Amino acid sequence: MTERTHAMHERDEPVDHAHHQPSDGAVDDHTNGARGSEHGAGEDHPGHGGHGPHGGHGDQPDRGGHAEHGGHSQHGGHADHVAQFRRLFWSNLVLAVPVVMLSAMFATLMGYELPEHPAIRWIAPVLGTAMFLSGGRPFLTGAADELRSRRPGMMLLIGLAITVAFGASWGSTLGLLDDQLEFWWELALLIVIMLLGHWIEMRSLARTTSALDSLAALLPDQAERVDDDAIVPVSPDELRVGDVVVIRPGGSIPADGRVVDGQAAMDESMVTGESRTVARSVGDEVTAGTVATDSGLRVEVTATGEDTALAGIQRLVSDAQNSSSRAQRLADTAAGWLFWFALGAAAITAVVWSAVGAPADAVVRTVTVLVIACPHALGLAIPLVVSIATERAARGGVLIKDRLALERTRTVDVVLFDKTGTLTTGEPAVIDVAAAQANDADDDAVLATAAAAESDSEHPLARAIVRAAHERGLDVPRATGFTSAPAVGVTAQVDGEEVRVGGPRLLEEAALNELDEAAAWHDDGATVLHVLRAGRAVGAVKLVDEVRPESRAAVADLHARGIEVAMITGDAEAVARTVAADLGIDRFFAGVRPGDKSAKVRELQQEGRSVAMVGDGVNDAPALTQADVGIAIGAGTDVAIASAGVILAGDDPRSVLSVVDLSLASYRKMKQNLWWAAGYNLISVPLAAGVLAPVGFVMPMSIGALLMSASTVVVALNAQLLRRLDLRSRD
Repeated sequence: MTERTHAMHERDEPVDHAHHQPSDGAVDDHTNGARGSEHGAGEDHPGHGGHGPHGGHGDQPDRGGHAEHGGHSQHGGHADHVAQFRRLFWSNLVLAVPVVMLSAMFATLMGYELPEHPAIRWIAPVLGTAMFLSGGRPFLTGAADELRSRRPGMMLLIGLAITVAFGASWGSTLGLLDDQLEFWWELALLIVIMLLGHWIEMRSLARTTSALDSLAALLPDQAERVDDDAIVPVSPDELRVGDVVVIRPGGSIPADGRVVDGQAAMDESMVTGESRTVARSVGDEVTAGTVATDSGLRVEVTATGEDTALAGIQRLVSDAQNSSSRAQRLADTAAGWLFWFALGAAAITAVVWSAVGAPADAVVRTVTVLVIACPHALGLAIPLVVSIATERAARGGVLIKDRLALERTRTVDVVLFDKTGTLTTGEPAVIDVAAAQANDADDDAVLATAAAAESDSEHPLARAIVRAAHERGLDVPRATGFTSAPAVGVTAQVDGEEVRVGGPRLLEEAALNELDEAAAWHDDGATVLHVLRAGRAVGAVKLVDEVRPESRAAVADLHARGIEVAMITGDAEAVARTVAADLGIDRFFAGVRPGDKSAKVRELQQEGRSVAMVGDGVNDAPALTQADVGIAIGAGTDVAIASAGVILAGDDPRSVLSVVDLSLASYRKMKQNLWWAAGYNLISVPLAAGVLAPVGFVMPMSIGALLMSASTVVVALNAQLLRRLDLRSRD
């Protein structure tokens, strides 16, 4: 019977099972401060891949419905906006076809005649009015908001254009204004194009899943509170300080607390970033959202709700999200300047034409200026580039969530990698075996013996040892009588002899000294397990969090581009120094607690650096949102993915280079489109105002409108060139 199988049979009492006590006690320093007891903090753990908010444990229920724990979802709002703009776009597109085709000015421009039925002339005004009231409403509302905030931007410019076009068109239709001012077709095209641009934009925003909801999903749906020796299921929201709760093997901690009964190896990687499971026993503190991987516990609640460490991480994520959301888009800035330019040009036009004694021409020219300034191309300049870049990136395994993150990546001069699960696999691996000098057996025999004893264990270190033995093609003997002791090790009978495998506590019990090789292994930050046979130490096994083979190429490529590479980890300094030296990383931050990761990002930013943070855990979420660009490894947690602006669908850190390439190319296209869109207005508005009238040239409104639509086509075609971008293979 394995550890987990045995644990599953227990009902009410905590169950003791073994996790190996590591030999590197110093690794504990960075978890959550002084714990007041010894830990198994030196253990490697696969953590990030298997213990996400939705699984990793077959005996756990789905935790998908935890929004009540967080209360901070924005996903629904974005989805509502997507549905709104999608519905408005398609309905207004249907209306726009007859409006354009039955517009008198458009018919004149295209050289065809409208039917002479008297009802025909009213179709464009009636349907155009419907479009103005329905499709134009979001822009008019946004324009009013920009007026109230005294910050003119895209919405005010669009609102001004469609309002002037609507009023002028009705004036022309009713015979109150010149026939040149019939703009129903232009009004229809403007509304449809702007709805399309905003639909694209909202769809990009809605692709994000709320990071705060994902954080809340770490908490269990239900807690088991001890009431007068009875076990009562309650909501975690009902827990109070002083309550005692039962934690089943594989279950999550519902609130911060202190262990009052039992021992277990805790997977804290999703909160602390520690790559190894940590032994917790009576008197130790445990954190909400962490998982008891092998044994049951009884925990006295010491903090609930907003006082928990998990809630603190939620606040950090929320603060960083709110801070970054205030950034202004390039198109909004351009639209703000264009608004004042168009308004000033219109005022000057009205004054000058009135002054020269042509009030009728003054009206025509002024309205022409205001309508021709409407930002067809400007409204699509950014969203279309982002949309095509996003599609292009997705084919290369890079998912772009944040429309601003893509543009900011080009300015990054330091990339800060999380260690566990990003530069490393997050799983322990055997990298060395040493046989005792007094032992007749060689290294392979030591590994085979250890694998035999560990065969029935589900501990990550045990799986690593068994996997290493199979990879070497060793003949692993059968073991019987398997038992385990928490934080000590495992015991089994192999070939008629007692074999024990474990950490420093095992050596203490057996009154034995560690092998000479172990001292150097400790300096590397490795986990050291000793193998005892018939009461004698026959050898030792060295295990570390395995470095991804792609990480070296990623660091080298970034250096080749003049980008500094840094690393941040919750692991001890010895572990961090070894990994940094192996990969050629410029500097590292070790022993960093969850709440301090975002502070390290701020430190770099205060040095004047533009920081890209690459991570995959819950503890990385605040740092991902604090960074100028947050890049999540797709194999990581929902929280990290939701907090980042860029997601790498795979776990290859070399994909960061693809993001840089795409950012530079996209930024070039954005600048080109903005210059074309805004530059067109800067030239066409003065011409429409009649600046060349003294030399006999006044641009007709019809020509200006056609050129304005042509500018939209140019912007769209220029954005399409992004599809040719070759994101070079990282294989």
